[in-house]
Amino acid sequence: MILQSLSIINYKNLRQAELQFSPKMNCFIGNNGMGKTNLLDAVYYLSFCKSYTNPIDSQIISHDADVCMLQGRYLTEHGKEEEVYSGIRRRQKKQFRRNKKEYDRLSDHIGLIPLVMISPADNELITGASEERRKFMDMAISQFDREYLRALVRYNKALQQRNVLLKNEEGAIDSDLLELWEAQLVVEGNYIHRERKAFIDAFTPIFNRFYERISGSHEDVSFAYSSQLNEYDFAERLRYNRQRDIIMGHTTTGIHRDELEMLLDGYPIKKVGSQGQNKTFFVSLKLAQFHFLLLKGDTKPILLLDDIFDRLDAARVEEIVKLVSESDFGQIFLSDTNRESLDRILERTGNNSHIYTVVDGEVKLINDL
Repeated sequence: MILQSLSIINYKNLRQAELQFSPKMNCFIGNNGMGKTNLLDAVYYLSFCKSYTNPIDSQIISHDADVCMLQGRYLTEHGKEEEVYSGIRRRQKKQFRRNKKEYDRLSDHIGLIPLVMISPADNELITGASEERRKFMDMAISQFDREYLRALVRYNKALQQRNVLLKNEEGAIDSDLLELWEAQLVVEGNYIHRERKAFIDAFTPIFNRFYERISGSHEDVSFAYSSQLNEYDFAERLRYNRQRDIIMGHTTTGIHRDELEMLLDGYPIKKVGSQGQNKTFFVSLKLAQFHFLLLKGDTKPILLLDDIFDRLDAARVEEIVKLVSESDFGQIFLSDTNRESLDRILERTGNNSHIYTVVDGEVKLINDL
């Protein structure tokens, strides 16, 4: 998939931009806080109907504006053109259209434009709460398995409804309704659990290869998928914990409590890893996700690299540069404060590159090689 052009109005500090892109390498240079990350985030938004960094849509609209607009024109590997539009107004439902037709459900859009973003914020995958790692699994699987995303939506709805019943302070809980939502949880939860296990089994050897290549070492890195459903029958456990859940006011059993443990030499990497090891881990994680999507789909995902070279030694930077220069990778968007890092990549990727400067939200093309 190739993003040919992007129109932006009032997206964070990007007031207005009309950009034409290279099908291979697009580099954004500027100091911190100038808007480089916002540009990559706008590309991300058109793939996932949401910002990578701001969960609340109103926060992506420029401070003194009431509306934000993004429009991207894409070209598939089969030569088909796709147009994606998003319009966000304060206090209104956002619009999301594909080829001028509005989606009935935003979830129907996920997977159309496969994309992987690597950012310093990804350190949260290692140091953050378990929710971050569940999101990683869910986003990775949902881009190639639409039924998995639908199951997630149904599971979360059933979970919300069961929790509402558990918090009922007006009297006895409707046991028939409770069992109805529990039955839905079991069906969807068991399916999601199976798919997560299958994903980790297939994903782990790919990840290990990327980590070994970037690190240049034979460090023992691994995952451990922890789930209550590994040990217990989901339906039986829900019934067993029902009275406890009523007291707690929420559901204490299910795949919404799963954890993906990230290990270095058998220990949680967030406790024993150095900054360089942590960064190597999450960069490898995302590059492996890219490769996994490439194997599962019929199009090359778009790759976004946001300031990823900081706090990595020269050898690891060199390996990343070599990796993203290989033919497996298609269109790449890269931001950095350091022109030297960009030039090293451009030397390997050839002449099909665009370089832009970003200053206070103003984007200017400075070459078209």
